[in-house]
Amino acid sequence: MGFVIPLSQPASVAVAGSEDRFPIRRIFCVGRNYAAHAREMGKDPDREPPFFFTKPADAVVDSPCTIPYPPLTADLHHEIELVIAIGTGGANIPADAVMDHVWGAGVGIDMTRRDLQAEAKKMGRPWDWAKAFDFSAPMSPLVPLQNVPSLTAGRIWLAVNGEVRQDADIADLIWPVREHVAYLSQAVTLAPGDLIMTGTPAGVGAVKTGDVMTGGVEGIAEIEVTVGPQD
Repeated sequence: MGFVIPLSQPASVAVAGSEDRFPIRRIFCVGRNYAAHAREMGKDPDREPPFFFTKPADAVVDSPCTIPYPPLTADLHHEIELVIAIGTGGANIPADAVMDHVWGAGVGIDMTRRDLQAEAKKMGRPWDWAKAFDFSAPMSPLVPLQNVPSLTAGRIWLAVNGEVRQDADIADLIWPVREHVAYLSQAVTLAPGDLIMTGTPAGVGAVKTGDVMTGGVEGIAEIEVTVGPQD
C-alpha cells in the first residue's frame, strides 16, 4: 500500500538528556483546572467534572523557540501548564493506576487567541480557532517519570520580559493528575503518545511581538519562548 500524497513528518517533542524524541499522537487540554484562574475568567471554581479541549499534535514547538504572532487576533495570551505524557494506553483507568500509564512530564504554554475565544463563547461555538492554531503549544523537553520529583506539588510560574505574571503551585489543581487522567480515560481510550496539558493558574495575559516568556514547573522543566512578528 502506498500513499497518494507525501506522508507528513510525525509530530514529536524532545526528551531531556537524550537524542531521542517522544512521538505525539494527540493533545488534550484541561479547562479551568485552577480555582483562581476560573474566577479570573468569570466562572465558578466549584469542583464540577473536568472538561477538555484539544490541540493538533503539530502545534507543539520545541523550547527554546520563537513563534510567530498568529493571524486573526489582537489579543494573544499565555497560559503556562504542567504537561503529562502517556506511555501506556488504556480505558477506564482507575485513579490509583494512572501513574502506571504516565511516561513523563514537562511544561508547555497553551497560547490562546483570547478575542476569538470570547467571540466563540458569546456565540456558543467551539474554541478551535482560539486554541488549535499553528505554533500554539510551545513545550519543554519531556522528562521521564523516574526523574520527576512530584506531580502533586511544586511551583508553576511564567514571566514576560522578566516580570512574573503567573505564580502558583500544582498542588492547587482542582482535579489533580491522577483524577483528571482517570476521568479522561472514561471518555476516550488513551494511547501511547497522548499529551495532557493540565490547566493554567491565574495571571494569564496578553503578549506582543518581541516579548520573551520564561517559566517552568519546579523540579521538572523550564521553557523560553519569544514572540516573533506575524508571518
